[in-house]
Amino acid sequence: MAQEVRGVIAPSKDQPVRVETIVVPDPGPGEAVVRVQACGVCHTDLHYKQGGISDEFPFLLGHEAAGVVELVGEGVTDVAPGDFVILNWRAVCGQCRACLRGRPWYCFDTHNAAQKMTLTDGTELSPALGIGAFAEKTLVAAGQCTKVDPAVSPQVAGLLGCGVMAGIGAAINTGNVGRGDTVAVIGCGGVGDAAVAGSNLAGAAKIIAVDIDDRKLETARELGATHTVNARESDPVALIRELTGGFGADVLIEAVGRPETYEQAFYARDLAGTVVLVGVPTPEMKLELPLLDVFGRGGALKSSWYGDCLPSRDFPMLIDLHLQGRLPLEKFVTETIRLDDVEKAFERMHHGDVLRSVVVL
Repeated sequence: MAQEVRGVIAPSKDQPVRVETIVVPDPGPGEAVVRVQACGVCHTDLHYKQGGISDEFPFLLGHEAAGVVELVGEGVTDVAPGDFVILNWRAVCGQCRACLRGRPWYCFDTHNAAQKMTLTDGTELSPALGIGAFAEKTLVAAGQCTKVDPAVSPQVAGLLGCGVMAGIGAAINTGNVGRGDTVAVIGCGGVGDAAVAGSNLAGAAKIIAVDIDDRKLETARELGATHTVNARESDPVALIRELTGGFGADVLIEAVGRPETYEQAFYARDLAGTVVLVGVPTPEMKLELPLLDVFGRGGALKSSWYGDCLPSRDFPMLIDLHLQGRLPLEKFVTETIRLDDVEKAFERMHHGDVLRSVVVL
């Protein structure tokens, strides 16, 4: 029997979000209903609200979540009712050319629940990233549920569902940061700070955090940055080179998604170094670099989509590291809020006042 729950929707472009009654159907084949316990307020949700992702309003927002499986549909074997899970937006298919080549983190046919959640009048909702977790319960594809140790707090576990995984994965999976490497991270919001934490986990010898906000730079230090650069006050390229013996960093992680910061990353890396773009640009942005410099400096220019993660591999590992005290996920949580406070959380995000607001249900 379908259930009625409270959820946060974006009714139309740039309009304030509101809490509505959401109808969640019973799970069909390959689907699961999850009772959401916590969900982070991510910048991607703001992009949905602003119409920057698509115009398929109304959206059921929220995607950075953890909770408990309540019901599963026919054919579901990987999770069962009662399992504590982190939700992910990469339910790999197992059949596409990437999966068949043993590279499921590049899956080209990820999937979501086939059924739609609705408003009580039957209006179909578009769940953010196929999840829609600013709700007491949500319907997802069972492959979007990754079982992890239930000893972890839902408030921190859910952060791996998007931003924190994107940053850690940009360092570990995409950038291949290793022992003794020098790393610079440009942009120290949630994703950039996660890249700092990931570089620290990987054994980087020097981690240089770059931002224009001293508050964010201080948080980056708490997460493992050895040096900080305020780009409003100093040339970050010159300082990164100075801090690395004049050579530049081995790995540059650009977590802003702007042409000017990407160019800084490009010129602040060592010869044969790696640039990782994990910040998300907007459609109109263009990048211009001398092709001779691209050739002459060697190395690799990479993009990191969801931190090139494989949830079934990465989520349990990172939760274990957190429970061992080696990954301080709790430092990413600035505040906990209610469903009714999501609009205010978006406003605080605009002002840079929070690293992560987390809705607790």
